Amino acid sequence: MLQNIQKLLENTDIEFVGTSEEEQTRFEKIPTRIVKTSEDASKQVAIEISHLIQEKAKKGEQCVLGLATGSTPTKVYNELIRLHREENLSFKNVITFNLDEYYPIQPTELQSYVRFMDEYLFNHIDIIRDNIHIPDGTIKREEMVRFCEKYENLIEKSGGIDLQILGIGKTGHIGFNEPGSSMRSKTRLITLDRITKIDASSDFFSEENVPHNAITIGLGTIMRARKIILMAWGEGKASIIKKAVEGSVSEEIPASCLQLHPNVCVILDEASSADLKRVSTPWLVGEIKWNYYLTKKAVIWLSQNLKKPILKLTDRDYADYGMGELITQHGSAYQINIHFFNDLQSTITGWPGGKPNADDSTRPERAHPVHKRIIIFSPHPDDDVISMGGTFIRLVDQKHEVHVAYQTSGNIAVFDDDVIRFADFYTDLSKEFGKGTKDSLYKKVKELLESKKQGEVDTPEILKIKGFIRRSEAKAACRYVGIPDNQVYFLNLPFYETGKVKKKPIGTEDISIITELIKKIKPHQIFAAGDLSDPHGTHRVCLDAIFSSIDILKTEEFMKDCWVWLYRGAWQEWGIENIQMAIPISPDELMRKRKAIFKHQSQKDSAVFPGHDKREFWQKAEERNISTAQTYNQLGLAEYEAIEAFKRYYF
Repeated sequence: MLQNIQKLLENTDIEFVGTSEEEQTRFEKIPTRIVKTSEDASKQVAIEISHLIQEKAKKGEQCVLGLATGSTPTKVYNELIRLHREENLSFKNVITFNLDEYYPIQPTELQSYVRFMDEYLFNHIDIIRDNIHIPDGTIKREEMVRFCEKYENLIEKSGGIDLQILGIGKTGHIGFNEPGSSMRSKTRLITLDRITKIDASSDFFSEENVPHNAITIGLGTIMRARKIILMAWGEGKASIIKKAVEGSVSEEIPASCLQLHPNVCVILDEASSADLKRVSTPWLVGEIKWNYYLTKKAVIWLSQNLKKPILKLTDRDYADYGMGELITQHGSAYQINIHFFNDLQSTITGWPGGKPNADDSTRPERAHPVHKRIIIFSPHPDDDVISMGGTFIRLVDQKHEVHVAYQTSGNIAVFDDDVIRFADFYTDLSKEFGKGTKDSLYKKVKELLESKKQGEVDTPEILKIKGFIRRSEAKAACRYVGIPDNQVYFLNLPFYETGKVKKKPIGTEDISIITELIKKIKPHQIFAAGDLSDPHGTHRVCLDAIFSSIDILKTEEFMKDCWVWLYRGAWQEWGIENIQMAIPISPDELMRKRKAIFKHQSQKDSAVFPGHDKREFWQKAEERNISTAQTYNQLGLAEYEAIEAFKRYYF
């Protein structure tokens, strides 16, 4: 029964019945297209750009493109390069104007948008270099006003921008037009918002290295483009997309001004569209075809919206919120309520590896074999204990054979101060035991770090030391949990080892390393970081590598008895409707989890890449786990201290 339910839950498609497209999108104030993946969406944008370039070329005209930087357009640029190489798309009639640039910054610096555009696009196509325009991050401040006026004039002399492509920041900024920017603004020097600086900190290896200023094309200039395409990928953008597309026009959400443009399109992947009404609550938009997943999601939403336990929902509640069809189909609120209450109840188990000698027909995991071989894949050297530390502890306590595989070294997320501290310790230790050298490690490390410029990539020696620091912390956490050293693996996947925030694409070598480990252990369970909606981060790439390995191995006999469970990171949790295994964590286990996280000392107090939330990782993780438990309780289920949640992946 439960397995059939789980398979039904995989059908998350929304199908409207007798509702026109205009009705479905009536809450959206900008034409919005939702595409399944960011890859497919990027290809659609690239094809539209290609058609425009070719149409202009046939007329003997120049095509003027407004281009964006950041992670969002990179797949568009990849596809444009492919079209150039494989389908002879020429860029000789193209003039480009980039939206922005940090200030001050040299064009050769790693974080410069000049360098970004060269590496991601311009060095790979036949564009005429004189037709490329990017704001100058080296201009003298006293010449800034004149430069910005000249940039505006160049756009005008080129005939104006035919097509402007945009990403969107978490504050709603487009370009570097931060909240409060005038809708009539032109190209100018601006001060970066704090949230924007935090977003950029990973590129600069620290928030303190991010420039305070940037040059940006203004909102007024953007709005003069003949056509605009705004793109967004990943669930991290869902909230701001809702505000920009469905909210009111406001200078506090700069992207909302696009509602006033006559020819604009927003293109989203499924994850970034999640908060739009036609996706989040389609039953409020029009009549839908109810599948199991949507029914479960709607029941949970109704319970939360009315602040009533599921078992107290009434026929009238369903009718008042566009869900009357469910009563017609199932007979009464009681029938629906009891079914989904039991469904949620069956996700809760204190036995993440399966309960021995128990009826497992309504449990998330199998009872047999009693003692399972398990691999926990951790993208970074602390994701295991941060994201599923309580479950990790429970699996070890319940005598399963747990192996932990750290997919990357995490070496870029260590402060230089920690390297100096460890080098000093090593040097003193070596001298104490008669192994010191004249040219000490401490002296060498200090020289290397003192000669490093802000935002510059570490030398291989420094990266190796940073990797050793992360490795020693991960070992300490595993020992604390009770894992033998020979069941801890450091895979150091090659895609990550660039020394930069920007990584290489996943390759056959990465996949082969994971494949060989799975073949060696022959696990009954695999736990992996399931940040499925993160199209660019390390978690997403690591998960792709695992999925590729599983695809290679899925016909192997041992894989028929292997289940894959996906956990999430410290910042977000699965929606309750997606949770298929919920592991209650007691107060004592929560404290043990905290202590395991504390073993990662280089990430404590302040991490190199903390994101918007400045709290420590243990605080974020505990808040998330406690919040999940509170949600279960509010729905009318038992009250627990905390809950870690998992979703099963079917292959």
